[in-house]
Amino acid sequence: MTVSDLLTSDAFATIGGEDPATFNWREAWYPVFYLDDLDRTKPQRFTLLDQDLVIWWDGGQWRAFADRCPHRLAPLSEGRIAEDGLLECPYHGWAFNGDGHCDRLPQMPPESNALASPRACTTAFATTVRQGLLFVYAGSRENANQAAVPIVPIIEEDADDWVCLNTFRDLPYDATTLLENVLDASHIPYTHHKTVGNRKNTSTVDLELTSFDRQGFTGTWAEGPRRGTLGRQDTTFIAPGLMWHDLTSKQFGRTLTVVYATPIRKGECRLFARFPFKFASKLPRFAISLTPRWYSHVGQNGVLEDDQIFLHWQERYLDTLSRPLTSAQTSTQTSGLAYAQACYLPTNADRFVLTYQKWLAEFGDPFPGQPLPPAQTRDQLLDRYHSHTQHCASCSAALKRFQAVRRVLGAIGLLLLAGIPVISAVDCSLGVAIGYAIGTLVIGAVFWAIGRFERRFYQGVYPPPRNLPDKTA
Repeated sequence: MTVSDLLTSDAFATIGGEDPATFNWREAWYPVFYLDDLDRTKPQRFTLLDQDLVIWWDGGQWRAFADRCPHRLAPLSEGRIAEDGLLECPYHGWAFNGDGHCDRLPQMPPESNALASPRACTTAFATTVRQGLLFVYAGSRENANQAAVPIVPIIEEDADDWVCLNTFRDLPYDATTLLENVLDASHIPYTHHKTVGNRKNTSTVDLELTSFDRQGFTGTWAEGPRRGTLGRQDTTFIAPGLMWHDLTSKQFGRTLTVVYATPIRKGECRLFARFPFKFASKLPRFAISLTPRWYSHVGQNGVLEDDQIFLHWQERYLDTLSRPLTSAQTSTQTSGLAYAQACYLPTNADRFVLTYQKWLAEFGDPFPGQPLPPAQTRDQLLDRYHSHTQHCASCSAALKRFQAVRRVLGAIGLLLLAGIPVISAVDCSLGVAIGYAIGTLVIGAVFWAIGRFERRFYQGVYPPPRNLPDKTA
């Protein structure tokens, strides 16, 4: 299916509800996990549009329930998958099958018919798996089958020719702020200077809008990035939370930058970033296939942190300027400003940003009227462990391996230090002493280096690379 087919399909048109004048953010599919990060042996928690969910494996498919037992509202994500494959509540052992029906109520007397009551059921949400992601439909299960799952049709074509790098992170700002940022290709040379950009590549960005409606919009950048050396870049936004840039160049082949923005709650979203490549040469494909997933995540987290701090504050400044008057305020106070009034946008580089803001103005945002949560500190904004590592199967496993290696090295180092008196008593030659000292220093250096790298699973670095002095000849 092409992008044009997707945008005009009946299934896609039902996303957001049946009213063409509004957009219901619950009536849509959202990715919540990569399949690689899900554990079939235990339930996992996720919050989607302020709705706490428990994700669990039902023996044949992934399920998503409201994360509360109908009995005493205990979170089911704190429970377990029992021996018979049911999801069991941790509080009193009520157990639920894949449809959300209570199958076992341990305290119920034999003559009771309590299990027949609808009140014994938990709320189940529709789920599906596409392109390596688990999607959850946030609205009514009855509408899920009529709504298209937002996938990237391009990578369905010649699927075996693509190689893809994937990452995710829980970000301390709105899904709408994330999408506005990634739709803006002009920020990359400056914001991501020394990571994935270079200030020397800054040039005029002349964007053209090619379509716009309730389902999203498309546009193109004829010259493309790096001063036109890479060719044209096409951009697609599929409402409410998917966008991608599509770039084909003679040097590198075809590359996509794909971003899903899944709204968790006001001021927080989960980013799913995908970087599919179709290289002209087999060598880059082979090199990427050898790169450990956790290693690429360490670098990608650094790229995300290039703009994480200022986006967190940017949306607060915008919220202050665009917040409408309340009944308690007087008419002498300034009412909320439109986006184009709050921000000065004199160049065509902001065309897609303005178009996205137009879409939001016409069809609303996922948390209307809700205030942003309190601002976070710099250390909180740079936290990697709670926003990524603990949820990532690859990074959490790598972290445990590094910690195990450090424990072994630490034990060896202590044994070497303890053995100094013994070696001195047995052999006092200079060569043995030097060799012993070098071995101890090497183990200490490796212990220190691993510990330093280990920190990258916990915390980002500051200042960002773009703010470091350029090296001079």
